[in-house]
Amino acid sequence: MRMRKALGVTRITILLAAAVAGLSLFPCATLTIVQAIAASQDQVAVGPQYDTTHVYVAPADFDRFVSSVVGTFGGTTTKQGVFTVTPTPSSTMSQLVLTPVGTISVFGFKTPIPYPFGAERTGYLVTDLDAALRVARATGADVLVASFNDPIGRDAIIQWPGGVNTQLYWHTTAPSYSPLQTIPENRVYVSADRSDEFVRSFVAFSHGSAVSDDAHAPGVEIGRPGDTYRRVRIESQFGKLTVFVTDGHLPYPYGRETTGYEVANLADTLTKAKAAGVEVVVPRYKTDERDAVVVQFPGGYVAEIHSAPRK
Repeated sequence: MRMRKALGVTRITILLAAAVAGLSLFPCATLTIVQAIAASQDQVAVGPQYDTTHVYVAPADFDRFVSSVVGTFGGTTTKQGVFTVTPTPSSTMSQLVLTPVGTISVFGFKTPIPYPFGAERTGYLVTDLDAALRVARATGADVLVASFNDPIGRDAIIQWPGGVNTQLYWHTTAPSYSPLQTIPENRVYVSADRSDEFVRSFVAFSHGSAVSDDAHAPGVEIGRPGDTYRRVRIESQFGKLTVFVTDGHLPYPYGRETTGYEVANLADTLTKAKAAGVEVVVPRYKTDERDAVVVQFPGGYVAEIHSAPRK
């Protein structure tokens, strides 16, 4: 039975790899082939409340940053500690910030940060790390850091087509967090050359779907009023992911903001944020879809905050 199961996994992995390769040769092809094969794999996502934005700050800014996030969004924190969270020797302060609008993993390294840590934008909790890595590879991702043990489970870092890094992690004891009030968006910037490949890969891996693909999204969303750009929104059990397809001519801070947080009342949230030491780096603007602003927290973390327009 074990041999049959192994052969089955190998066969599906080969088929997935072949499908992705074929789609890359024919850009006009749809997601159908990859999605159909990937659907035969188990869903490895757990839920968006377990998917964390990774924020690296200097140890001197650590407490101030954590306090500013809680002061802005509310929520709680886990106990702060000092750990080794990389496969090679290192030491970092670490703490989880659990807010109603998204979860943040905060790192304050006391040693130099081993490569490629610090470049991953998010961490996704999976039900089975080995299975997740098999599907990630088969759907076009590279494994930059092979699986390794950490103090509470196992981790790996993968890179999607287009150069987007993500940590996959698994806990020895399954965590239990409250559902989020709103689901944050992972904001990913990719080139037009790799955008279709990225979307195919991530949708197949996540068992998600592209809920919108706007070839003429308003340029004000990337700091270029009067222009348009392509924007793809993806939803899955991992949460929301927005793909910004650009030519890379981005004014600061666009491309630096890794996450967009949805709040019920943007004005109230900004009042709390400013009181907590958060600075506005892009003034408030409106589109048909949202009322938004870009801010910088103590320690340098840049984020978008938005609310849905009132009808």
